Amino acid sequence: MTDNVVPLFKAPLNTADTIPAAAPAPTAHDAVRPVRVWRRTGRGLRAAVTSEQTRAAARLVARHGMYVIGGTRITAKRTWDGRTASRYERMIRAAEAGGNFEEAKEWEDRLQRFRAGRHHRRMDLLRSAPDLAKSALYGTGLTVGGLLLLGIVLAIANKDITWVVGPIGAVIEAIRWAVMVATVVWGPALTVGPWLALLALWGVGRRQQTAPQWTLPAQQRDTAGAPITPSIVVTALRDLGIAPLRGAIKEMGDAGAAMLSPIRIAGCGVEVDVTLPSGVSTEEVQKRRRKLAENLARHEHEVFITIPTAARTVRLWIADSGALDEPIGPSPLVTDETATANYKTGKAPWGQDLRGDAATLSLYQRMVLITGLSNQGKTAALRALALWLALDKTVEFRIADLKGVGDWGMFDGLATTLIQGPTDEHVIEATEMVEGLVAEMERRIQAPPGTVFPPLVGIVDEAQVAFMCPAVGDDKRPYGGSKATSRYFMAVRKIHNQGRAVDVVLWEGTQDPTDQNLPKLVREGAHTRVSLVLGTESQARMALGDKAVDGGAAPHLLRQGLDKGTVVVASDGIAIPAGQASITVRTHYIDTEQATEVAERAKALRDGVITAHAIDHGPAVDPLADILSVLGEAPRVLTQDVLKRLASLNEDAYGGWSFIDLKRVLDGTGAEPYKSDGRMVIGRERIARVLANRPDEGSASAAE
Repeated sequence: MTDNVVPLFKAPLNTADTIPAAAPAPTAHDAVRPVRVWRRTGRGLRAAVTSEQTRAAARLVARHGMYVIGGTRITAKRTWDGRTASRYERMIRAAEAGGNFEEAKEWEDRLQRFRAGRHHRRMDLLRSAPDLAKSALYGTGLTVGGLLLLGIVLAIANKDITWVVGPIGAVIEAIRWAVMVATVVWGPALTVGPWLALLALWGVGRRQQTAPQWTLPAQQRDTAGAPITPSIVVTALRDLGIAPLRGAIKEMGDAGAAMLSPIRIAGCGVEVDVTLPSGVSTEEVQKRRRKLAENLARHEHEVFITIPTAARTVRLWIADSGALDEPIGPSPLVTDETATANYKTGKAPWGQDLRGDAATLSLYQRMVLITGLSNQGKTAALRALALWLALDKTVEFRIADLKGVGDWGMFDGLATTLIQGPTDEHVIEATEMVEGLVAEMERRIQAPPGTVFPPLVGIVDEAQVAFMCPAVGDDKRPYGGSKATSRYFMAVRKIHNQGRAVDVVLWEGTQDPTDQNLPKLVREGAHTRVSLVLGTESQARMALGDKAVDGGAAPHLLRQGLDKGTVVVASDGIAIPAGQASITVRTHYIDTEQATEVAERAKALRDGVITAHAIDHGPAVDPLADILSVLGEAPRVLTQDVLKRLASLNEDAYGGWSFIDLKRVLDGTGAEPYKSDGRMVIGRERIARVLANRPDEGSASAAE
């Protein structure tokens, strides 16, 4: 058993056994071992470098380092701008580049004033050095003298001569303590001060986001709101899903850059013209507005597509991200108490266009129609125009507010007629008010040529209530509707046809337009057509016309509730870029309190206006009875003679009557005019029979 045991250690037999054996020859396996170790190390290093943790750490260091560098640059630039004239020179160059030479001249004047003021300050500083030295010596002597005088008083009081230098010694001791405290604080301040300065620079850079986009965390690297560049525009057009456009861009040697005009800064956004390749229509691009906006990293309402004068070209206006959600400034009517108006030559300051320029509207001899969905700022926009025009004391207003909640209450004492209310009775009064405008228009037309009349502006807010009114008058004519017998409709049409020639104009505000509550002839009779947000494209065409919508006007793409007061205007009374049929305006909002203040200023310009809240019908007349009386004993009388006799009987009631008015009164009574010997006559027997059979309560009616 023991013979088979192999010892763990065996003693050497002789000294030769102590010599180490030669190292074995290296094998191929031993030769590749360092290579494998190097590969494993390289893979580990590569994994460490490319890991997300390492990248995040590198971005963190780079980001905060760039905050410090950017903060230093911004602080230095601010300091340089504050001490030099570089800011003024920069603004001059920008104004000249934009072609605004008046603004450039204004900045140049400011630059001259800045340099003159800086020169005066430097000269004053040089001249003040001797005076400062004299003042210092004088002050030091005065202080020492005062301390000695105080010491003498104390020495006399304490009967001790050492008190003479007591106050001076106290001052010296205070200075010694101040130096001691400063010595203690100075060391830590030198240590902490640079770090505090570095922290302040870091804070400036962080607030201004001076770090590059790639250094931000992954969740913050968002392209929304990124600056618009030619490559971004071309890529957005390429990805619209229009095959000919995509193919043409691929075939272009410059990758589509030749399609674009220079990108111009336009207000709170940029503007660029895109010349489309052959086979691509402007309509195809317009229909993909939402997709184009998303490709540009914008919301749909931040991209506007219009058609300029150049053929096969679309003009893109791309807002800065979120810029359209910021409110515009207050109206000049509110901020400038000296503002005035001129009906003929002036323009109402209504708001700002998308480029940030002031949008002003001429109202001279123009019918106005403004429409939109409910509660989107229609009344405020229309009222702002009226408030401006009210500052021209020659203008007369007659207003019917068929909502009746007080939106036009500030015109009480300013308008000669103010009707407020939504009922059928208010619609009847509004209709009679418009018919009164027609009567005044016809009177002016009959005046000698060259006669100048003061402007007369009729305003009907919520006009859809009038068009949809079911009331019928005593003459069987409906007040609402759009037929030839509808009183409100026909009165509006008459003013549209001839009113502007004699400065009688009508403004209407309606909501949610349809063919029923806004007849085609009425909406096409307006010279200035304005639309707030609408629900459908068909409504947009009703509001603005086919030409404006085909040219890019899209009030139906505005956001309900978010774009209150934003209007699309089709009118020759406002400056519209060449080639476009409409312009988008963000109107100034004037609340009721501010509107009241403006109205009070307008009232102060007038001698005093008495406002009627109902239509004065004058003394009651009975047309049928008057017709019977002027017929006399003749069995029949020519209609022309009847009209002349009625005018002689009552000029106020019948002076403006025509055959149409006479026929309207007699239609449906059984005593209509008829022909006798080829001429229209009225029969006495028929009129008498109608009066005999008429109920007593209907014996009187108002003259039209």
